[in-house]
Amino acid sequence: MDYDVIVVGGGHAGIEASLACSRMGSRTLLITQSLDTIGRLSCNPAIGGLAKGNLVREVDALGGQMGHLIDSTMVQFRILNRRRGPAVQAPRAQADKFSYSRLAKETLEAQKDLDLFMDTVTALIVEGSSVIGVRTRRGHSISAKAVVVTTGTFMDGKIFIGDYDAPEGRLGEEGAFGLGDWLRGFGFRTARLKTGTPARVDRQSLDFSRLERQDGDVPIFPFSFDSPAFERAQMPCWIAYTNLATHKIIRDNISRSPLYGGKIVGKGPRYCPSIEDKVIRFPDRDRHQIFIEPEGSGTSEVYLNGLSSSLPEDVQNAFIHSIEGLENARVMRPAYAVEYDFLPPTQLYPSLASKLLKGLYFAGQTNGTSGYEEAACQGLMAGINAALYFRGEQPLILGRNQAYIGVLIDDLVTKGTEEPYRMFTSRAEYRLNLRQDTADQRLTQIGYQIGLASRSRVDALEMKLKSIEEIKAILKSRSVNNANALEYLKRPECDIENLINDIPELGNYSQELRYQTEQDIKYDGYIKRQDIEVQRFVRLEGLRIPESFDYDSAPSLSSESREKLKRIRPASIGQAQRISGIRTSDIAVLLILLRRDDED
Repeated sequence: MDYDVIVVGGGHAGIEASLACSRMGSRTLLITQSLDTIGRLSCNPAIGGLAKGNLVREVDALGGQMGHLIDSTMVQFRILNRRRGPAVQAPRAQADKFSYSRLAKETLEAQKDLDLFMDTVTALIVEGSSVIGVRTRRGHSISAKAVVVTTGTFMDGKIFIGDYDAPEGRLGEEGAFGLGDWLRGFGFRTARLKTGTPARVDRQSLDFSRLERQDGDVPIFPFSFDSPAFERAQMPCWIAYTNLATHKIIRDNISRSPLYGGKIVGKGPRYCPSIEDKVIRFPDRDRHQIFIEPEGSGTSEVYLNGLSSSLPEDVQNAFIHSIEGLENARVMRPAYAVEYDFLPPTQLYPSLASKLLKGLYFAGQTNGTSGYEEAACQGLMAGINAALYFRGEQPLILGRNQAYIGVLIDDLVTKGTEEPYRMFTSRAEYRLNLRQDTADQRLTQIGYQIGLASRSRVDALEMKLKSIEEIKAILKSRSVNNANALEYLKRPECDIENLINDIPELGNYSQELRYQTEQDIKYDGYIKRQDIEVQRFVRLEGLRIPESFDYDSAPSLSSESREKLKRIRPASIGQAQRISGIRTSDIAVLLILLRRDDED
């Protein structure tokens, strides 16, 4: 055998998958079409955001890499929703896109038991019901015990700019062809999705005096629990707005859009629509917000976040120049749409393993998600489970009560998706328990047990928990305004930072520790109530359905539910309940049948 695990694709899912496998002791090969584009931030050069920041911190807590990469390369940092509750607050950072990609490649190159190889995988090698390797376009046959597919937007990818189209996964980068045909020939279902990216313009051609400045936050809270607190010079972002003239240009030329002309058949992301989608779908809006974000400190290119489009370049130039402050903008790269093949993820187990072939895993946009963070967390989990499969151990499956990662994967494999899936806090029923600042408490011990997180991380977590208890003890022992300080802090208008003058000992702890302690105290009652819901969830997840369960032998099930249950093959009663369209009466039938099987 040439390798223990082969990872196909060098994007954010591929990075995490290959690092996880090699760090867990598997000899790993990462095959990618271009070694020069590993970890490329091809769309928005930013990491984190609402719910996405939680995913990054969870990846880090388990022992993944994305948090370290953004901490080392960020050029601006912000906490989103700072004025709202902690369950919906999240870190977000602009990255220096070239430094990020370079550091990602350097990290892979330095990793023990990990090799990189530049080629295109066109087929899998199968023996019986198991994958045993891959074949490449240049004729290589490489064997492995497990394969992780992370092809992103490249599998049968095609870009569109007005009447122009090309077989590319990104502008100027050819798509990956062959593997999609092989998968369909073997019996996998594939479908088409669409995503888009805005134009890049020359920063030197903009009139910043007519734009709103948006600076980063201080202090910077690192994404990685390993990273010490740091200071860094931050680059500003800017805000602009479309106007009625912008919208008229788009409406007058909408027939030239491949999206509205029928050339693009894949469904795009509902929550990140193109500018032509916004104008057509929201005709009453007289303006839309545009964030002008730096691509990095070593380039004049800036990113027009909110202006993705597939309209022809002359139309793009016209509507960009209609925006105040952008009248003389020099377009360096046009906006474009990408249509690509994905694998409907109901064909996967919660481990992200294929239901058709043993040892085969899929992760990232290949599974119908959008975003670097969604890709990274899937890559990490697929890599972990491929390594565990090689070791002959049970897969790691995170519950919806444990992590946003668990919510995302459960949504994908249980409900599937017909549009690019994006993580939101509203998707998580137990989001009070899934705060971004508690990811290490929930997941680091798990990462350590599987051999991914280091012992030093566990030690640091134990010190952190000890410090939080010390802060609570200090508050409990002191009074403020004739009230116990701990009880006083539960009031909505109270802030722990304002107590330092009255309780100087609090200044001995970091601001991040004080912040987390404050949130623990303020939301203690809500969390206790949510814990009761979690207990019910855990009980239903514990009612396992054998993989071999014969749904055809259950005549009391409705025909619709039977077909869905046979297709998804849920692992538990809890998962069965979450399948769209499953009747409550059919869940009751399943419970009776499972009890009968147990008695037999």
